[in-house]
Amino acid sequence: MLCYEYPFNERIRTWLRLDALFARALHFSTLQGKHEHHAALRGLFEIIDMVATRSDLKSELLKELERQRQNVLAYRANPDVSDQALNDTMRLLDSVYDRLLAVHGKLGRSVRHNDWLMAIKNRSAIPGGVCEFDLPAYHHWLHEAPERRVADIQSWLEPLIPLHDTIQGLLKLLRGSASSEDQVARNGLFLLNLSNLNIQMARVEIDPERRCNPEISANKYALNIRFISTSDDEPCHHRDIDFRLTLCSL
Repeated sequence: MLCYEYPFNERIRTWLRLDALFARALHFSTLQGKHEHHAALRGLFEIIDMVATRSDLKSELLKELERQRQNVLAYRANPDVSDQALNDTMRLLDSVYDRLLAVHGKLGRSVRHNDWLMAIKNRSAIPGGVCEFDLPAYHHWLHEAPERRVADIQSWLEPLIPLHDTIQGLLKLLRGSASSEDQVARNGLFLLNLSNLNIQMARVEIDPERRCNPEISANKYALNIRFISTSDDEPCHHRDIDFRLTLCSL
């Protein structure tokens, strides 16, 4: 099943984007090639840019973690909720909270204060701007031993790992906050009334063999999904589309 996630607010949108950037940077950082390591640095720079636009990100995440910890404590008195599940969730929240709180100063400060990395970042914004005649020191680094480059990239990413772990933990809670339901989009269209529901993210799962993609739009009142065919042979508005829908909220 292919899963499409649609955030309902800017906060969840930021989490999903950072999660995707971390996944890319961490993936390429473990490989050996110089082009892969350049892609890892590009991912790192995009993370830094996103963090820089949200000066309140760390405090916002700490407040959300504390709110979730209070929610877990409130479930202690509910006999229908597994103690094991509550304990696992509390350990996760405590762990990421302590690690994020231990980060001194602004997130990404060590990278922003690294003049060598900032020179690469600034030149990367120019098409072809990191050629050897522009940045000979970077060209030299790209021809260092792969193990040396991997160690360098991981050291630059390391101060940001508490942020990554926090976002992953909160997204795990968000994704697991509701059960999925099978739905049918009649003639490729699906509309759901969301009145009185505090939804923060929708997850749409569909069999790739259906050969269609969802175009999702939503506000606090309604969720609208329109399926678009990936093949001209079978347009979606001529058929019913089976899919699975999860409405998530923390």
